[in-house]
Amino acid sequence: MATRKYVIGLDFGTKSCRALVADAKTGAVAALGVQDYVHGVMDRVLPDGTTRLGADWALQDPQDYIEALEHTVHEALTQAALSGDDIIGLSVDFTASTILPIDASGVPLCTWEKYSRRPHAYVKLWKHHASEPQARQINRLLREKQVLDHPRYGGKVSSELMLPKVLQILQEDPEIYEAADKILEAADWLTLLMTGEERRSGSTAAYKAMWSEEEGYLPSELLKALDPRLEHFVEQKLRGAVWPVGSKLGELNAAWAERLGLLPGTAVGTSIIDSHAGMPGCGIAKPRQMMLIIGTSSVQAVLSEQPYSGKGIMGGVKGGIIPGYYALETGLAGVGDIFEWFINTSVPASYKAKADEAGLNLFRYLSNLAQNSKPGESGLLALDWWSGNKTPFVNANLSGLILGLSLTTKPEEIYRALVETTGFGTRMIMEAFETAGVPVDEIYACGGIAEKDPFLMQIFADIANREIKVSAVEQTAAFGAAMYASVAAGSERGGCNHITEAVSAMSRARGQTYRPNPAHAAKYSLLYGIYEELCGYFGERSDTMKQLKALRVQGISQTKKGSL
Repeated sequence: MATRKYVIGLDFGTKSCRALVADAKTGAVAALGVQDYVHGVMDRVLPDGTTRLGADWALQDPQDYIEALEHTVHEALTQAALSGDDIIGLSVDFTASTILPIDASGVPLCTWEKYSRRPHAYVKLWKHHASEPQARQINRLLREKQVLDHPRYGGKVSSELMLPKVLQILQEDPEIYEAADKILEAADWLTLLMTGEERRSGSTAAYKAMWSEEEGYLPSELLKALDPRLEHFVEQKLRGAVWPVGSKLGELNAAWAERLGLLPGTAVGTSIIDSHAGMPGCGIAKPRQMMLIIGTSSVQAVLSEQPYSGKGIMGGVKGGIIPGYYALETGLAGVGDIFEWFINTSVPASYKAKADEAGLNLFRYLSNLAQNSKPGESGLLALDWWSGNKTPFVNANLSGLILGLSLTTKPEEIYRALVETTGFGTRMIMEAFETAGVPVDEIYACGGIAEKDPFLMQIFADIANREIKVSAVEQTAAFGAAMYASVAAGSERGGCNHITEAVSAMSRARGQTYRPNPAHAAKYSLLYGIYEELCGYFGERSDTMKQLKALRVQGISQTKKGSL
């Protein structure tokens, strides 16, 4: 039997789950189990293959989480040659706001036969934007009440948050709303199953459900003004104490201990938003350091002594990530998703054949071609709004754009323009942090793209005109979750007593560092000025994209009706 003690960080991302086993004191990674979700992201049809979804839906099947949880934990324990005796704690990070309605026994409503063809009975993923009309309704009310600038609202409520999604359920399928005993974040559902404790994470409650330690959830009179049926929403559907991040939420019950091959009583930490777990995972525990997670989407976060909220930046919660600090957080709604769209829809077969001949995937092949050109040479510029805009406009109705196309434009030039526009969006957010009075002295990057794509990372460093350091740990969210698991276990079981202690003890050395090319940085500053001009025009002064989005939604709705 191992003399060291270990913890498990469970990272539930958009497409898959990872279980990382690490030494509870040193952070040495012992194993990693990974499994994709069987149903992935459902944005067109339900699992029955016939029930069609409307525009901007993004659902998941909660059974996928259960299967992935069991598989990854067993896989990781087998890899590390460890048993349940060696594990002292586990903790979950999860995408958010990712919500699901459950019955009084904790069973998701979508598993009921009578509701299996009802879209609102399923998990609404964080990037479910079909609740944009409800978000606009909420914003109108908050504006009328003159409270929209309150830190809990961030200056504008996004369709990504819990309340717009709940309001959509209530308005479009009130039977599902009434049948739900509770509406939970997926992370809180998993900790409920594993511990039996009806406790909600302060991370998701604060950042995604507009809860504050001083005032609690939204007042019933405001919810009633939004819709009379919501007056008792908090006490009826949001039951459960809000538990602080960096604490022990409960202990693994006997049933789940047996399913996972662990011991009953194993400490379970309070869950946290997946991107937020990346902050300690990167080794960040103090202000002036910016976390940059680059994956399917991106997240940027900095610690602050003071609260701030506005222009899509959430930062009114103290202790939401690291106790004692406010964390200002936002990001790009699409990064890797944009590149994947281009690869899947717009690259000629001849390029795919040449990539195969070279033994490269298409991303690397296009990067190799694109790096032979210099900034601005293609005459292209794009707006990174394929999945809408989070900062500064908080508008899911904005869409992507590419300017400067000609009959001589090559695929690799378009690909480079897409990489560059996500870099410009990243710079805009960093400058928004600094405008809010939170300086950024250091940038620490993590996530799949940051770890594997030197072409993109060099462009990001050139555009920001800052040095960017990449985390040495590949799975930073899972690693951060493992740190929280160590804190949940505490020193008496062989772990750490505080998240800052865990960061200090468990963090790894830095990986690759990217430094800006001065000539490229100067050219990108010129291009960034044009990018800002385009953002201002299409984000604020023109309704062009909103009109196009309305036509698209109308067309999808007509197609859906015609197929029934």
